Amino acid sequence: MKTLHKFTHIDAKSIAEASAALAKGKAWAFAGGTDVITTLRYFVVGETLYPATLVNLKTITPSLDYIKEEGGMLKVGALTRLYDIAGNATVKTKYTALAQAAAKTASPHIREMGTIGGNICQFNRCWYFRKEENRFNCIRKGGNMCYGMAGDNRYHSIFGALKACVAVNVSDTAPALVAMNAKIVTNKRTLDAEKFWDLAIPGSTVLAADEIVTEIQVPTPASGVKSAFTKFAIRSSIDFPIVNCAAMIGAGDARICLNAVYNTPYRATAAETAVKGKTIDATVAAAAGAAAVQGAQVLPNGWASAGTYETSTNRWKVQVANGVTKQTVLACK
Repeated sequence: MKTLHKFTHIDAKSIAEASAALAKGKAWAFAGGTDVITTLRYFVVGETLYPATLVNLKTITPSLDYIKEEGGMLKVGALTRLYDIAGNATVKTKYTALAQAAAKTASPHIREMGTIGGNICQFNRCWYFRKEENRFNCIRKGGNMCYGMAGDNRYHSIFGALKACVAVNVSDTAPALVAMNAKIVTNKRTLDAEKFWDLAIPGSTVLAADEIVTEIQVPTPASGVKSAFTKFAIRSSIDFPIVNCAAMIGAGDARICLNAVYNTPYRATAAETAVKGKTIDATVAAAAGAAAVQGAQVLPNGWASAGTYETSTNRWKVQVANGVTKQTVLACK
C-alpha cells in the first residue's frame, strides 16, 4: 500500500501568514478538508502537482466562520460550514436558494465539516481526473488530452468544452451565488461570483497562488423577490449533482444559473429573458426550461454504461437540465 508523500503542515494564524505560505509554491490551502484529503489519499495528481505544504485555514484569527447581515447584504465567512448555512433562519428566509443549495450538498456528516469556501473551490469530479494513482494524466493535470471526449462522458458538459476539457463544475452553492448576484471577497480583491471560475483552466478558479477566499457577500433581495434551488442526482441524499439550478426572480428581473452542465456555472440568459416581467406559471416555466438548453452541444462517441458505443451518451442531460430549470422557476412563483 502506498503511503502519503511527506509534506509540511502549517497552522496559519492570520490571513497574511497563510498567503505568504501559499506564495512559496506547491502549497494547498484547506479547511474542512473533505476534498483535499481524498485527493491526496488516492494520489489523484502527479508528482509535479502534489503539494509540499498544506496550509490550515481553520486556525486563522479572527475566525472566518460567521453568518451576519450588515450593510444591506448577507456576509458569510469562507470557513462557515455548509450545515450552519443550511440551518440559519435568516438565510432560509431571505436567501432561500443558498440555504437550499447548502442543505443539498453531499451528506449530513460532510456538511458538518465542509465549508462554503471549499465548496466553491473544489476540484472537478471527472472520473478520469479523479482516478487514483494519476492513471489518466489528463489535460486538466498538464497532460495532452481529455479522456472524457471519447471515453465515458455521460455526466459531462452539454455546452461544449474549454481548452478541450469536458469536465463540469459540480458545486451546489456556486449556482445559488451566481443567481443571487453574490460577490466573493479574497485577501486581494472582490469578484462577481459569475467571474470566479477560470475560463482558461477548466475546473479552476481565478485565484492566484497566494489568494484566499475570505467572505461571501449576497445582496439582500428586494421585497417580493424569490429564490430557489433544485438538484437532480442519482442518490439525492449524498451524490454530486447531475444537474442543479438556482434562480432569483421578481421585481421585473430574473437570474437563472445551471451547474454540472459546463466547465463553469452556466448563466442561462435565454431562460432569464423568457421569464423577466412575466407572471410565473407552468407555461412560462416550460418556456424557461426550453430556453435554458438552447445551443446545447452533446458529446459524441462516448462509451456507454452498457459497454457499447452510442451516438451520444450525455444527450439525456439536456432534458434533465430543461426539467430542473422549469422546476426551479416554478418554485419562485
